[in-house]
Amino acid sequence: MSIEICNESGVAVDERAIVSVARFALDAMRVNPLAELSVLLVELDVMAELHQRWMELPGPTDVMSFPMDELDATRRPDSLDDPESILGDVVLCPEFARGQATAAGHPLADELHLLTVHGVLHLLGYDHAEPDQEREMFALQNQLLARWRAERAAAEARQRQRAADSHVLGTVGLEEE
Repeated sequence: MSIEICNESGVAVDERAIVSVARFALDAMRVNPLAELSVLLVELDVMAELHQRWMELPGPTDVMSFPMDELDATRRPDSLDDPESILGDVVLCPEFARGQATAAGHPLADELHLLTVHGVLHLLGYDHAEPDQEREMFALQNQLLARWRAERAAAEARQRQRAADSHVLGTVGLEEE
């Protein structure tokens, strides 16, 4: 899976974590591993321009998704039988997301992870215009985030344990060369 990220927002973010959560969501949704995704982080004015141009809505927003038009609409991008494809672009606005994170009582990073998954799901055809669609999409979004966070926490715990084990082994002279 090829995921490119470009931060033009002026806000320092953990780009690796954004790529990681995007990759996790795409893998969990069984998107072809040859698929390509672009994640772009932009400033408020750029997002406002995109929002006006493509949604005809004033002001900036948190996330927008731009699926590639040349994809065959009769094939689902989450099918492993599909050939290599460019899924599209997810555009995030960290400055706008910061206000949402504050209102929700969590760090900006958590908000950006949520918005990344949200954008990926939009690329895969999920929407939230109707109440039943919203329930389905948001439940899936929350499930994916919870699984990613749990796997990430477990990996970090394993890394800490390996570091502690290495320290102990080194202290008693059993460290491998």
